Amino acid sequence: MELLFAGATPLLVILLVVILSSLKQVNEFERGIQFTFGKYSGVLEPGWRIVLPVFQTWQKVDIRTKVVEEPDQEVITKDNVSTKITAVIYYKITDAQKAILEVENFYWAVSQLAQTTMRNVIGEVTLDQLLTQRHELAVKIRDIVEKSAGLWGLDVSSVELKDIKLPESMVRTMAKQAEAEREKRATIINSEGEVIASKNLAIAAKTMQGTPGALHLRTLNSINDISSDQSNTVVFAIPLEILHALEGFKKK
Repeated sequence: MELLFAGATPLLVILLVVILSSLKQVNEFERGIQFTFGKYSGVLEPGWRIVLPVFQTWQKVDIRTKVVEEPDQEVITKDNVSTKITAVIYYKITDAQKAILEVENFYWAVSQLAQTTMRNVIGEVTLDQLLTQRHELAVKIRDIVEKSAGLWGLDVSSVELKDIKLPESMVRTMAKQAEAEREKRATIINSEGEVIASKNLAIAAKTMQGTPGALHLRTLNSINDISSDQSNTVVFAIPLEILHALEGFKKK
């Protein structure tokens, strides 16, 4: 018996080591792709799973949402303006089997697909459309990327155009244009004010013309306002009719 137990002990140890090495833990946010003799044999769900050494292999796949940033991608708009765009792609794996079997590196594939799609879409619009329709263009890019990424077991939830950098010369040109627009608006406001003021003056002139002595009262009122400051010199304007009357009086 002692010899039997002595011979069985190494076998038990080897069996225990094999069992422990066969146990694999798959977390809740992961899936495992199992291969038996190099052939796909199934998806390992979360929990402890057995993968036989030598005969079987497996590969973990993280199914959480991933964020890929594509910084300073140089694109040319339809009106030949070179810009640099930083885009952000949000996607997750919905089919772990396709993500491993259908594409070699899904992370790299999504990145390259997003870059080429962005260049194609932006190349079809002008700079003004790029600046004013950013959200619509981002949705269009997402839809195109989603069609190809879906074949790889990926779901692209969103594409955002994070930053748009214009050439310095274009920035200066746009600043001058904005300044010109402000000056134009100020000129229009001033001219509208002058039109209103001239209309009011015309109404006041008609009112004074129809009221005897109104003009003289207005003149006296203005003189009174000026005379309150002793530093001012008041010059009286005498109507020509009075001068002619005085000349006639002297001749008599």
